[in-house]
Amino acid sequence: MRFASLPSLLLALLTSPLAAQTDRLTEMNVFDLEYASDPRISPDGEWVVYVRQFADVMTDMNYSNLWLVSSDGSEHRPLTTGKFLDNSPRWSPDGTRIAYMSNRDGVPQIYMHWVASGQTAAITNLTDPSMGLSWSPDGSHLAFNKLVPAAPLTVGQMPAPPPGAQWAEPAKYTDEIVFRFDGIGDVPAGAWHLFVIPSEGGTPRQLTSGEQSYSSGFFTLPGSGPEWAPASDAIIVDANLREDSDLEWMDSEIYEISLADGSVRALTDRRGPDNAPSVSPDGSRIAYLGYDDRYQGYQVTRLHVMNRDGSGSRVVSSSLDRTVYQVRWSPTGDAIFGLFDDEGNTKLALFQLDGSYEVVAENGGSGSLAYGGFGVSYTVAGDGSFAYTTSRPDLPGDIAVATPGQAPNLVTSVNADLFAGKTLASVEEIWWNSSKDGLPIQGWIMKPPGFDPEGSYPLILEIHGGPFANYGDRFDVEKQLWASMGFVVLYTNPRGSTSYGEEFGNLIHHAYPGDDFYDLNSGVDAVIAEGYIDEDNLFVTGGSGGGVLTAWMIGNTDRFKAAVSFYPVINWYSFALTADMAPVAVKYWFPGMPWDNVEHYEERSLLSVVSNVKTPTLIMTGEEDWRTPMSESEQYYKALKLLGVEAVLVRVPGEAHGIWGRPSHGISKITTVKGWFDKYATERRPVS
Repeated sequence: MRFASLPSLLLALLTSPLAAQTDRLTEMNVFDLEYASDPRISPDGEWVVYVRQFADVMTDMNYSNLWLVSSDGSEHRPLTTGKFLDNSPRWSPDGTRIAYMSNRDGVPQIYMHWVASGQTAAITNLTDPSMGLSWSPDGSHLAFNKLVPAAPLTVGQMPAPPPGAQWAEPAKYTDEIVFRFDGIGDVPAGAWHLFVIPSEGGTPRQLTSGEQSYSSGFFTLPGSGPEWAPASDAIIVDANLREDSDLEWMDSEIYEISLADGSVRALTDRRGPDNAPSVSPDGSRIAYLGYDDRYQGYQVTRLHVMNRDGSGSRVVSSSLDRTVYQVRWSPTGDAIFGLFDDEGNTKLALFQLDGSYEVVAENGGSGSLAYGGFGVSYTVAGDGSFAYTTSRPDLPGDIAVATPGQAPNLVTSVNADLFAGKTLASVEEIWWNSSKDGLPIQGWIMKPPGFDPEGSYPLILEIHGGPFANYGDRFDVEKQLWASMGFVVLYTNPRGSTSYGEEFGNLIHHAYPGDDFYDLNSGVDAVIAEGYIDEDNLFVTGGSGGGVLTAWMIGNTDRFKAAVSFYPVINWYSFALTADMAPVAVKYWFPGMPWDNVEHYEERSLLSVVSNVKTPTLIMTGEEDWRTPMSESEQYYKALKLLGVEAVLVRVPGEAHGIWGRPSHGISKITTVKGWFDKYATERRPVS
């Protein structure tokens, strides 16, 4: 046998398909990607501490540490290290300490880091779940929310087992309508209450009590925390204290809690959500978010301002037909920062009290998916500068610092090392008119690295969930990897998507799924018209609401060669009686209870069109998904099999909604899509 010379061997290696793939993202790069989130700018605007999320290939787990960077991008360094979940960093008012939460001792505790000395110590010894963290303005205390456990419900009295006996786990009793929640599992008995602790450590003091929670607890967005009054004598929170809060999820009010005696005073009283309070620097006014609830599927959340005593409430964002979220007063107290999504782009605006506003930053986002609002956050320093998370198709999530009127400065680049050797898919915006009624629809085309406009590419239509959500030109690891595998990916915001105003969002009110089929199908036509799509290789996929619409698409057309429906709702009747969000579904997505509106539930069921399906279909769902329970996927799978349609059901152990709890399970979503679509594709050219 003759061996090739070294130069020719190297040439063969460099031109092989395996080597050619190395300049693209691969599935294993999921373990290399990092995401910067929850930036906290110091009171003087000189430093930013943030959460840096990463995955570990050996443990197949996601972790997070804290990093510190100067506001000019220099002196970038870790504040914590190790395979732990460190989060919620919070500067003390004088900038000398950073409080944060970490699970490095098992149950998450509050830690304190002294900036000058670099010393760190735990200041709590909690035994129950807790979250949310905020400093009192005078720096003397920290406030947080903690579960106050209650004895689990039992009915009857079991005899005690004899000594040494090993009996089975006891039966589980509940009288709650929501007894399991997605990502949590069994909801523990008890209520979430407000606690304060001296900032030097000590015994936490419980401020609120009772059977109703003064926090949404597990359902609270990461990074949020109690809002202090400037005098450090009271805490302002939102809570739903209705006796029927388990049925009326949205009807929260804003309350002031006295630090001295824990007395509670309601500041709002209307039907609908009033939440996310922010107190002005002088303590005279409160900015908050909410709307008058009309039980619509989508309602624009407005920015309000009221006097500190709850009087004089008025809408500040009435000129903006977009939902505002995450509001904070400017340091001078004459304006309010807030985020909103507009045509798939997350923007940070400064709202004047006369209702006018100015966009001060765009392209907000941080994370692995193209959803609006996903991972985006910001904070404001005493000098008016701010730090925020930003994302673009080639930027999974980094931190930028800016001052209103000045261009933002990117101070992190956490994936620069990985991307230096990779060519990412390009993203191009596209608009078209729906064949239903000419409604303008926005979407984005993701093209493979090395895209050839003269080529002929397979197309994946990928549909977002929600359904009241939006996609945009943000980084999305699933779509990037499909594009790196040679697919063109179309993702879009059909009717019902947010970021286009209340009327557009409510085009699917009590009518979902429905005419969104025409919006999506017309989008496929629009991309085909570009001239580089192989019409014999069209595929469709989506998760949650996108899984619903995937099943809806193949129930109304046979143009797709194969479909993958991730964690869909199939039967609205059973969904309303098994999902964790059942109270919302029956009040907002439908006109009433299933047994009172059988025809309405049936005509929107995916089983109503399943007999039309000819498309080979794979359904993939986490076994611990309580948002769209496994029973939904099983119903669809069994229906397809009974009809003789080629179908596969995939159950993912231990996974909740989304199937990204473990990195390897997220990878399996991507590889399953490729494997299923390749199985039914006509001949494809190899990825170059």
